[in-house]
Amino acid sequence: MSKQRKRSRLVLSLIAATLVGGALTAAFWPRPVLVDMDRVTTGPMKVTIDEEGRTRVRDPYVVSTPVAGLLQRVEVEPGDAVLQGVTVLAHMHPTNPSVLDVRTREQANAAVTAAEAALRVARADLSAAQAQTDLAESELARTRELTAKGIASDAALDRAEQAARLARTGVDTAEAAISMREAEVTNARAQLIGFDDQGLAKALGGQEDIPLYAPTDGRVLQVFQRSETTLPAGAQVMEIGDITGDLEVTAELLSTDAVQVKPGLPVLIENWGGGTTLQGTVQRIDPFGVTKYSALGVEEQRVAVSILFTGPPEDRAALGHGYRVDVRIITWTSDDALRVPASALFRDRDGWAVFAVVDGLAVLRKVDLGANNGIEAQVLSGLADGDQVVIYPSEAVTDGAQIAPRVIQ
Repeated sequence: MSKQRKRSRLVLSLIAATLVGGALTAAFWPRPVLVDMDRVTTGPMKVTIDEEGRTRVRDPYVVSTPVAGLLQRVEVEPGDAVLQGVTVLAHMHPTNPSVLDVRTREQANAAVTAAEAALRVARADLSAAQAQTDLAESELARTRELTAKGIASDAALDRAEQAARLARTGVDTAEAAISMREAEVTNARAQLIGFDDQGLAKALGGQEDIPLYAPTDGRVLQVFQRSETTLPAGAQVMEIGDITGDLEVTAELLSTDAVQVKPGLPVLIENWGGGTTLQGTVQRIDPFGVTKYSALGVEEQRVAVSILFTGPPEDRAALGHGYRVDVRIITWTSDDALRVPASALFRDRDGWAVFAVVDGLAVLRKVDLGANNGIEAQVLSGLADGDQVVIYPSEAVTDGAQIAPRVIQ
């Protein structure tokens, strides 16, 4: 009986030891590392510089007041079409007279009195000059008769003619003095016109209309001053431009990106609100950079780049001045590049490398790269079309490690 119990215990112990050993072996048996994989492919590839841009009219025209005066209420609205030299954008009147205080009005009244007195003196001088002229003309007539009879000499006749000419000149001078004094009276009376005498000012021709014509064909972009107001000469009233044929895009690139851009490079214009991608080309890169700060407060050197639309205007008919767009300047392109996902690349000493998938193993391969757009990289050597590579390799992936594709459930 005791021998049978001992044999049973031995069998149970062997079974338990076998189970524990199997469990430990299964627990510590090496398993393949689960990874994400992708393939090396051949196809089109491009490298772009992506930046936010704004549309603008290349040559806008600012309409300003030609003289100081009273601007009438502007009736045109932004978006209205205008024709050069035909469309009247606004009307102006000369500035209204200012309000006269007591001292200014008294001074003006005194100036009027003085001017009227000077006018009376000038008229008296004219009467004296006319009397002198009549006397000189009579003397000249008598001297001519006496000279014809041989009683007076030729010298006396010459003196009589000179006196007559001087007398007539005195009349002309007196008449000119009267005209000058009348103008002084008018000027002195004009100083009496005040803000409460606008009817008089209008009767004197002080409210003539000054129309402001459109300087070019296009549309009204924005109106700076709409209400009736008094403005100095040169004040801005509105801005007009041709948004159909003169629209462009401007973007501010980092200076490190701007050195890679040249005039003539193609541009893709996206996210402008329409359903299509617009085409453009780089026209100009500014030769100077401007210091600006990013949203995070980082100091950056920005360079302005101008981009022209190359497609038909009807494709962008909804765009206007100052609209936001995204631009992608194509700096490099190829139709049959050997491409590897950029997520598979990592630095290995002084170069780049990937983990290629070969018979379920991760094999370290060094690669030579060309262009890189951040999503894909051009492979010059080290890989072939169709090769599988590990993307986003973790520290668990080493050269020669057993791997398996991750299954997303």
